[in-house]
Amino acid sequence: MGKVIAIANQKGGVGKTTTAINLAASLAALEKKVLIIDADPQANTTSGLNFSPDDDSHRSLYELMEGTISVEDTLIQTEMDGLHMIPSHINLVGIEIEMIGEEDRESALKKAIAPIRDRYDYIIIDCSPSLGLITVNTLTAADSVIIPVQPEFFALEGLGKLLQTIRIIQNGLNPSLTIEGFVVTMFDGRTKVHQQVLAELREHFKDLVFKTVIQRNIRLSEAPSHGKPVLLYEISCTGSSNYLNLASELLERNGDKSAKQ
Repeated sequence: MGKVIAIANQKGGVGKTTTAINLAASLAALEKKVLIIDADPQANTTSGLNFSPDDDSHRSLYELMEGTISVEDTLIQTEMDGLHMIPSHINLVGIEIEMIGEEDRESALKKAIAPIRDRYDYIIIDCSPSLGLITVNTLTAADSVIIPVQPEFFALEGLGKLLQTIRIIQNGLNPSLTIEGFVVTMFDGRTKVHQQVLAELREHFKDLVFKTVIQRNIRLSEAPSHGKPVLLYEISCTGSSNYLNLASELLERNGDKSAKQ
């Protein structure tokens, strides 16, 4: 059964969607079967993989969580071999109101993707930056959480609320949920504060902090505007190397040493 990993942080601008897209693409490049789910109404993962969120020819996570279609109807083959996607739509923003009276509404996503979990090695979910019902659904469906962290002191202060939400989910809806790890994004080793924040993270969270850091890289920031993971945009750049290393480290953490670089 595929491992479901949520990419979550309620703080915006920390590289959450960039991490979701490029980690998923890197796992696919390492010959894993991967599904990426865009669970953010802003639909940046959808557009970042070259699909228009306004294209009504594609069914989205909104209809899936509504229960009007099956998960089979939502799957899209991306440009990358081995990488499928369930796209998002702005209508997803209304799902919390629509589901307010539904029984077991926190488990809607978990139930919806259950029929296809066996097809994939990894299912990566890009969470909404809010901590509402959509994110609760994501954390209920997930086996683990990867938390992207920008190396700024204010970013560290914002982790408390997310960790509290994870504990609430662990204590009720999903006792088996774990923190896969923290990944530092937008890192500039020349900046003293970045070095300090990274050291503080590693001191506090120990081995939960990935050894791989994602460095600031212009090609990485350009790739979404071309609708591509950075691997397909510029394979030789630092961003591509960083995310391939992160994917390899994730595989090793999960006991799969077949894809070492």
